[in-house]
Parts: sequence; C-alpha cells; structure tokens
Amino acid sequence: MVSRLVLGCGSTGALVVEGLAERPGDLQVLCRDEDRVETLRGDGVPATVGDPARTAAIEGVVADSGDVDVVFVGADDPERTEAILTAARERLPSAVVVAYLGAGATDAVRAAVESGADRVVDHGDVLADRVVDAATSEAAVRCRKLRSVLRNVDGRLAVVMHETPDPDAIASAVALARVAEQFGVPATPCYYGDVSHQENRALVNLLDLDLRQLDADSDLSEFGGFALVDHSRPGVNDGLPMDLYPDIVVDHHPPRGPVEAGFADLRSDVGATSTMLTGYLTELGVPLSETVATLLLYGIRVDTDDFSREVCREDLLAAATLLPHVDLAVLEKVESPSVGTETVDVLSRAIRDRDVRDRVLVSYVGVVSDQDALAQAADRLQSMEGVDTVLVYGRADGTAYVSARSRSDGIDLGETLRTAFGQIGTAGGHAGMAGAQIPLGIIEDVDDGETVDDAVERLVTDRFFEAVADRPIDLTVPLETRLGEASTGGDDAESDRPRRIDDED
Repeated sequence: MVSRLVLGCGSTGALVVEGLAERPGDLQVLCRDEDRVETLRGDGVPATVGDPARTAAIEGVVADSGDVDVVFVGADDPERTEAILTAARERLPSAVVVAYLGAGATDAVRAAVESGADRVVDHGDVLADRVVDAATSEAAVRCRKLRSVLRNVDGRLAVVMHETPDPDAIASAVALARVAEQFGVPATPCYYGDVSHQENRALVNLLDLDLRQLDADSDLSEFGGFALVDHSRPGVNDGLPMDLYPDIVVDHHPPRGPVEAGFADLRSDVGATSTMLTGYLTELGVPLSETVATLLLYGIRVDTDDFSREVCREDLLAAATLLPHVDLAVLEKVESPSVGTETVDVLSRAIRDRDVRDRVLVSYVGVVSDQDALAQAADRLQSMEGVDTVLVYGRADGTAYVSARSRSDGIDLGETLRTAFGQIGTAGGHAGMAGAQIPLGIIEDVDDGETVDDAVERLVTDRFFEAVADRPIDLTVPLETRLGEASTGGDDAESDRPRRIDDED
C-alpha cells in the first residue's frame, strides 16, 4: 500500500519529499519534470515521470498498491495545483489531501483548492521553513542517524536491557524493537538476570511480552547487531562481552566517559529512557500500539516517581502523547500485585537489624535470593519517622548488592555511593536514588571469630557512614539545583529506581 503520494514536485514539493523520505512508510512521487525525477531516484526516492494532473498517470502509480493514505499536491503554480487536485480527488476520493497554494492564486482558484483539499498551505516561505526545520532539527537528525544504522544491521537485532530490568528498560527495549521492525529489521528484546519485581512480572505477563532471557551460555552469534537501552556499556550491568561494539545505545543516565557505538543517544536531562523512545516513535511516524504505549507510560511514571522526581517538559509531553493509547485497566492490575515472601522477609530483617545515625539508616539483611527486595525495603524504610536516608544491602553469589534512597536536602546519594564504593565495585545513580554492586572477593581476611557476614557488614556500613560524614553539601544551594546537577553529571549510573531497581551499571 502506498501510504503517501506526492503529486507535482516544485520547489516546495521537493522540500516536502525530503522531509517525508526520512520517515518510515511507503512514499511515491509523480512528477512531469524528468530531471527532478532522475535526481529523486538517485537519492533513493521512488519517483515516476508523468503528468499528475491526469488520472491515468496517477492510476499508473497506485494501480497495484490499493488506496493512498495521504496525498500532497506540491506544484508551485496555483492553476496546476487546482488541476492536480481535481485528478487526485477523482482517482483517490478517500485520501487525505494537503495542497500547497503558491503565490498569485486568483480568488476562483483559491476557492476551488480550498473546497477540494482537506488542508491548504499557502505561505511558501513559512512552509519551507517548517519543512527545513523538520528535516534538520536535532530530533530529525537523530532519527536519520538511527535509521541509517538500523538499515546496516545484517540480521536480527538484539535489544538488550540492563540486568534484572525495570519497567523503563523493558518498555524502551520493546519500543526500540518496534522501531527496528518498522524499517524491516527483525528485533528481539533481551535481558540478563531475572524479571524479579512483582509489578514487573505482572507487566510482562499481562501484556504477554515476548522477551528473551540470556545467560553466559547464550549463543550471541545468532544476532546481527546489538542495541543497549537504559544503560550504555556492554559487560557492565549486563552479560554481554565487554569488548562488544554496540550498534545502538539509548540511555538517560549520565555516562562516566565516552560511549562507543554506531549510534548513541545519551540524554541525562530527561526523566526516563521511555521518554526518548516515545520521541522516536512520534518523529518517525511509527504507529503507537496499546501495548507499547502502556509500557512506555508506565516506564516514565516509575522512573520519575509519578512525575515527582527529576521530571522535565519532555516527560510530560511524552505522557500526554501516550495516554490516549494506554490500557489503563492493565496498569491498574500491574500496580496491585501480591507481595512475595522474600520481600516481606527482607523488609523484616531490615527493620530488625537497622543502624540509625543522624537520620541515616543502614541495614544489612544477609543472603538474598531476590535482589529487587532490597529496593522495595529501602522504599518502605524511607518513610520511617526520624529517617530521611536509607541504605539496605545484602549478598548473593559473591557480590554485595546495595540499594539506597534519600529525601534529604543534604546528601547526594549517587555521589556518596561512588565515593564509598566506586573504587571497590560499581556505584552510582541520582541524588535521591542510587545503588552499588561490590564483589566480595576483596575481603581477603576475616578476623578471628568473625563471620563472612560480619566482614561484609563492617566493610559496607563503615564505608557508607564515612562517605556521608566526609561529603558535606552546601545546604544554601536549593535541592532542585543539586538534583539537576546530579542528573547531568559525568558519571554513568544505571536506573535511579533500582530495577524498578537502582543499581549502577
């Protein structure tokens, strides 16, 4: 099916063709100027020589394609526009017709065009500027680069989330896979670890998402390309080889250093990677399905804590774009899941073994099988009276996993965790939410009579309290300013809402 047809290709029509060529979907041009048709063909735009004012010529373009969605009449001469419009309406009565009415139109021609077209644009200078802006804006440039990289992927694209993915990562992976498929590239959303949080499992199950779980034994040779979403470095917070060169990286966390990829879109001034993917879908004209819209809206809501944390204008605009397409009944079910016994047990241990000093609570819960329970415990403990900063940690498979929350004006958790654990593990995040992973192989000696748990607790608790004490923050600087600085800093951190998670990449 020919979704867009340009009839006539004057100077303004040529600009419209240039803009439309950057968007997915079929495009055809019918023009009687042989030189222009040859130029368009050289640029990869399907174009046919013929008189667009003749229904037979239009029939020759669309005969095998069925109906047309949108027709743009792009002649510069008003009388030619009227003639082409008449032929278009005769052959394509159900199409939406946009007509450009150049300078010098008589009242009669103007009336005829306005009567026959669904929309008339008659200020060429304004339209030209608008088309040029659409073709050269930052968003359009990103989309062109993304499209170019996608078209060079030879085979199936693996869209890889960070380990134990949160809603933002899941939504972004599914949406990017949808974009890739729009350009004819098969794609599979993939993840390492587990979808562990109850709400995340409910989201995957209720929307019947087809996600691929990878592990160390997975054969990656089946993929012709790799994309990373919601994190930016292969081998860090995912199980990919560290020397892998990704084709695409899309992330809203500030990177620690240069990110190497065929295409990299790193924006720490937005609240969620889902916001960025919503922009791609909109700019590229990819239809929003109910499933993708529901995922993306939930991803934005979770990462911005229902638009109360580090939210920006783009997040709100994305939410407004998505809302009409969302399955609200699914979201209601996702947000009311049953709580697992592991979460209840971890929360109980965190409350029982808490260590509170100057409104800062630290709790070690021992061995955990569900790392996401740490994040849920930290969320709940933050509401305790007399506490405004919480760090909960446990260990599993030779690694200590740390989850932290703060609503204090006097601490930046991302920076504090990097200070405490950055040299012995990976750590980072945002001002109010952060995480860390510490390999426990660094504990070489255990004192006489000391258990492994004693050694872990001594290492993590002491380092964190020391970092809190050693990092005074100027409380005369408004919290909003510090939050903004934290979200645009130079360090690369995984989701600030730990998978729903907050652990750093």
